[in-house]
Amino acid sequence: MKTPTVCFLLVLISFGCKKDDKITFEPLTYLSDECVDCAQVKITVQKALTDAKLDKVINTALKEEVIYLLNFNEDNDAADIESAITSFTKGFTDLKNQFAEEATPWVATVSTVVSYEDTKIITLKLDSYLFTGGAHGYNTTHYLNFDKGKGLELDTDNLFKNKSAFENYAESKFKIQEEIPSQDDINSTGFMFETGSFYLPENIGYTELGVQLFYEQYEVASYADGPIVLTIPYTELERYLVYSPKQK
Repeated sequence: MKTPTVCFLLVLISFGCKKDDKITFEPLTYLSDECVDCAQVKITVQKALTDAKLDKVINTALKEEVIYLLNFNEDNDAADIESAITSFTKGFTDLKNQFAEEATPWVATVSTVVSYEDTKIITLKLDSYLFTGGAHGYNTTHYLNFDKGKGLELDTDNLFKNKSAFENYAESKFKIQEEIPSQDDINSTGFMFETGSFYLPENIGYTELGVQLFYEQYEVASYADGPIVLTIPYTELERYLVYSPKQK
């Protein structure tokens, strides 16, 4: 027979286990072979450790994202990260064999972190840098959002109750941040929204500070301007978000 004290402790332990349901990850690093005048690749991804459906979905999405980032031509049919690295490094080797005097070694780095996690949603952020020739390399940021309960990766449209309403609100916040008069055209101060109207970026993710809208270099401004980032606190977004965490 368990004593009351033991029962109370078991209840506390059980409650703690249910409350602490964060996904466990371990970092995995993939490196290209080291040699002089070879392409240099370093990929670090966070691998979810269990066999649960959500973990498999996360690991697959991360793998596919890395393969996509390393894909520099349409013939790349890599099935895993190692094959993608091999294809990337071979691409540089082939180029060097044709144009030895012009071939500066290619570089690819990718790192991943958990940007946000609560009981309902988890967001992973991938930062990457690619150089495949030219005047400069290219930094990118990609967000991957997942519904923890359903074990699904979420498209941007799935994040909002009414995407159009959120877009209108985001435009007002964007204009305030970038000091664009509210009545003026979105491109009036030098931005380059292709349609001449405000639109949401491809990359939207949850962070500890709020929902982040991340416009890549060239997406709406010049390369020299760098990425354009707008973070909107959760306290302002409850009416717009399907997944609405409390502001920490």
